[in-house]
Amino acid sequence: MSTQLPSLPSQSSFDEKLRRGFKNYLNPFMLLLWRLGLGSWVNWWPQVGGRIMVLTHTGRKSGQRRRTPVNYTIIEGDIYCTAGFGKLADWYRNMLRNPNVEVWLPDGWWAGDAIDVSDDPNRMAILRQVLFASGFAAYAAGLDPVKMSDEALDAATKEYRLVRIRRRIACTGTNGPGDLSWVWPLATFILLPLALFRRGRRR
Repeated sequence: MSTQLPSLPSQSSFDEKLRRGFKNYLNPFMLLLWRLGLGSWVNWWPQVGGRIMVLTHTGRKSGQRRRTPVNYTIIEGDIYCTAGFGKLADWYRNMLRNPNVEVWLPDGWWAGDAIDVSDDPNRMAILRQVLFASGFAAYAAGLDPVKMSDEALDAATKEYRLVRIRRRIACTGTNGPGDLSWVWPLATFILLPLALFRRGRRR
């Protein structure tokens, strides 16, 4: 009789589950916070939660505008982010097809041009800053941008794609960050009288 140990899930299987978890749960939650006007609050403690922006891109098949929260850093005025799931990331593939993007940042809403700069000679230095600005997300992926050597970090991020976004123009309108901020006065209008009424009944 032989005993067969259960096989461990492969790294690719784990990465796919993690990618779906971000896409289906964490990303919609972060996007909702931005739409409620809480973008500055989301970035309140970047050392832990990371610096988070919302990237608006165009679906390569549907042609519809999509929004994805991603970690970022700013170097000499340019925005840098990374596709941690490599070429599998939908926003990355959309960006390759149509580099015209928009970004929601704590200081405003911008239109810009995105380009893959994964072959930049300063890739490791830039990527290290992006990962440091990712807060817990980098450590959850098993990366320590502070202590890892360039060789170890390069080996662990071979599939990562580095993207630079150069801002062109500030945007205005009704489809930007805080487009759902009208919820707050409405909720106050409904809930405050209810709270006062319940408090009065307890006396």
